[in-house]
Amino acid sequence: MTRYREICTDLAGRIGTGELAPGAELPAVRELAHRFDTTASTVGRAQRELADAGVIVTADRRRARVATRGQVAARRYLHPDLVFCLAGSDDPALDLVTRTLGRAVRTVGATGSFDGLRAVRQGRADGAAVHLLHHTGVYNAPFARGLLRGRGPHLIHLWRREQGLIVPPGNPRGLTTAADLAPLRIARRHHGTGTRILLDRLLLAAGHDPDTLRGPEIGSHLEVALSVASGAVDAGFGVRSAAHDLDLDFVPLATEDYEIVLGSAAIDAAAPLIAALHEPALRSAVAELGGYDLTRGGAVTDLDAAT
Repeated sequence: MTRYREICTDLAGRIGTGELAPGAELPAVRELAHRFDTTASTVGRAQRELADAGVIVTADRRRARVATRGQVAARRYLHPDLVFCLAGSDDPALDLVTRTLGRAVRTVGATGSFDGLRAVRQGRADGAAVHLLHHTGVYNAPFARGLLRGRGPHLIHLWRREQGLIVPPGNPRGLTTAADLAPLRIARRHHGTGTRILLDRLLLAAGHDPDTLRGPEIGSHLEVALSVASGAVDAGFGVRSAAHDLDLDFVPLATEDYEIVLGSAAIDAAAPLIAALHEPALRSAVAELGGYDLTRGGAVTDLDAAT
């Protein structure tokens, strides 16, 4: 390893573990040169590389500092070849994000929040996209704590999103609540998906047996919207962005936290995804899909530390 790469690896490692926190000053150039038995110009080259990678920020006649999101950038810098294997819930915005990241994220076969959590628990995936409301009224965290106990459960907040009724233009049947679906033919997601669980909960709260609802069980939000647009069903239940894609109307019924559950060992592999969630261009592209709030997008919560 060349000397400047050794300096990069040392500093990125300390930043990645949190030893050097965001905003912390790095040792002076001369101090680093002495520590690594090299020249100031070599240290300068190392700092320029870390700055280009978003790990640190530099300024004339001032010591370099750890960037605001330096910890994630450091992990991405140190592990550029890691692939994050993602299972779980379907979402049009998540499809956009994974396409943007290319080979850094690979989706695996498990679909739906429940199957995604099972895949992480069994080691078939690094993380699962979920949107599950616990009986305590808290989204996602209780499930992550329970299923990943002893594995450093974390949450990556993606966004809050709207779920509701997808209806033909003009909402000809005047649907306003989940109870209005009871006599109709409805496109809905499969059992084990967070969206199906949400719909069943809304129907039960309105005094209707979810098992009496008529209509096909569909594999994705886009397919739900396509079923409505084609006239195969009277309405569907899904996310606003799917309705927006096909110029359908939408009746919002719930806003939910959409997050990725993962263990601490997968944080390094998730670094490109976390970094992407802070990029203004990507955040704008997701928001334009309709029904997404990215205020906390990219926030990472260590659930062991949060208890």
